[in-house]
Amino acid sequence: MFYIIGLGLSDEKDVTVRGLEAIKKCSRVYLEAYTSILMVQKDRLEAFYDKELILADRDTVETQSDEILHNADKEDVCLLVVGDPFGATTHTDIVLRARALKIPTRVIHNASIMNAVGASGLQLYNFGQTVSLVFFTETWKPDSFYDRIKENADLGLHTLVLLDIKVKEQSEENLARGRKIYEPPRYMSIPLAVSQLIEIESLRKTGILDPEKTLAIGLSRVGGGDENQRIVAGSLKELVEHPKEKYGEPLHSLIIVGKRLHHLEVEYAEEFAINRDTWRAIAQDVYGCALE
Repeated sequence: MFYIIGLGLSDEKDVTVRGLEAIKKCSRVYLEAYTSILMVQKDRLEAFYDKELILADRDTVETQSDEILHNADKEDVCLLVVGDPFGATTHTDIVLRARALKIPTRVIHNASIMNAVGASGLQLYNFGQTVSLVFFTETWKPDSFYDRIKENADLGLHTLVLLDIKVKEQSEENLARGRKIYEPPRYMSIPLAVSQLIEIESLRKTGILDPEKTLAIGLSRVGGGDENQRIVAGSLKELVEHPKEKYGEPLHSLIIVGKRLHHLEVEYAEEFAINRDTWRAIAQDVYGCALE
């Protein structure tokens, strides 16, 4: 049996009972370590699960999946995934490969950022398409995300923006020369993400990401408890100018607030506002939200 098991958002104790039972009986346990990260190191997981973990990087999961699936038709093998197994298309692909090899598969779900964003106070059924935002370079600034945000905005829906992470990435030079030398890990911060959004807005000029009139909510380490989790709300201008250290440690995510904003959402998220008066004023005057 091939298991793909969600680990949740925070630490070793977020695994479900069903997931832990499956891990215990597997002969090989792989930890996917590039689409997201937990808040604890690999050794803490190994101690809790009482299993040695094999790190699976991008190459292993995407191009060498046969190694993971080897003998999974005869023994139990699992791939551990931060969040929920189907939070990334990569994991859908490996399940399809297992099915093609006639290997029995089982998916064990867990919490992910896709539903944990409810911690912001915004209602999940008011979210539209989720988008990803990558690190810009001098020569590469993809902006297809803007069209998705606009589609959501036109419907009044919130947009969850997943921020880029770079783990075991090679520089262009090392990649061209075939050298297995990797860059230090990088995690996009909320201020950087907002600055990139504003940069594209300055080119597109539709107004959906107007720095002074668009509300947004930044989140970090969601599910990590009061000592780790940070939520900060404000206009895009306020978020980009807010001190970086106030956002906490990575991973960071960002929500662009849609115009179909309910007064309960405003009141709940107000607790996290950089400036409560500004938060309420924009919600009322720009978003048309009726507040007492």
